[in-house]
Amino acid sequence: MARALVTGATGLVGSYIAERLVHDGWTVRALVRRASPFLTELGAATVTGDVLDADGFARAAAGCDVIFHAAAAVTPRGGWEAYRRLNIDGTLAAIGAAERSGARLVQVSSVAVYGPESRHREANQKTDEDTVFGPLPERAYYARSKRESEQLVMQAHGEGRIWATAVRPVVVYGRRDRQFVPRVARLLRFGVAPIIGGGTSTFSIVHAANVADGTVRAAFVEGAGGRAYNLANDFDVTVRRFLELAGDGLGTRVRLVSIPAPMARRGLAAVKALVRTLTRGRLSVVSTASLNWFTRDNPFSSERARRELGWSASVRPEDGIPDAFRWWATHH
Repeated sequence: MARALVTGATGLVGSYIAERLVHDGWTVRALVRRASPFLTELGAATVTGDVLDADGFARAAAGCDVIFHAAAAVTPRGGWEAYRRLNIDGTLAAIGAAERSGARLVQVSSVAVYGPESRHREANQKTDEDTVFGPLPERAYYARSKRESEQLVMQAHGEGRIWATAVRPVVVYGRRDRQFVPRVARLLRFGVAPIIGGGTSTFSIVHAANVADGTVRAAFVEGAGGRAYNLANDFDVTVRRFLELAGDGLGTRVRLVSIPAPMARRGLAAVKALVRTLTRGRLSVVSTASLNWFTRDNPFSSERARRELGWSASVRPEDGIPDAFRWWATHH
């Protein structure tokens, strides 16, 4: 029976990874800072600790076959230092734990590593894993920390110190979401929401269960070592359809008010404020990236994951979106 250590198991992606592993018959251990009723009910063992404690991390990983490192600072207070400590120093501890235990390391990274300028390529080419990273604005703390932490993982693999791979999701949603779903739900609470250009563009979103599926698959594919995989196109869903399905989950009929794209560009300050609200600033550092998130199709390709990992998303938007918002309405 395979044994796994999961960090970030009380967060969105980590909790779905733990759930998937238990369902598949793994013995699951979670490194957590506090008790988790969800993990206890799931049947996962918990080890109280901190990913910044390298020795404690290594002890938690002892005897494990795979470390799934999903712990990350997404919207901390404290500027660059807050992102650097958890996302970079925590990854260094994960690398050390993998090296000491002999476990494989699967790093949960992000498409943020590409940078805002390189995600939308010429002639509608999709952004795949061979796309050259673009420059990152100084204040793009999340993207900077995820890029550097992923590079540390790949360097450790390249040096032969560990076996490692990385997955790169887009904006993730699902049950237990504390970021994206709550912000959209609050936007919809009045039953009216603005959409740009009719909301016909495909949203850059992916369900957490589908991310967990690709993440677990990556641990089993020998050729995945030293490679990264976008998990960004489970199903195409337009902005309009997403908001309609979200309203279904909330039990609210949402009236969508379309704003012409030219008007939105003239009122870019208001658009940026909306994006900051929904993404907690992660897409607000460059104005064109902010508007593109709403008005242009999801630019990422996940074909490598489908081809090399056999990734096949199982949770469809018409099921996953209402379920996520229904769960939030019940538990928030």
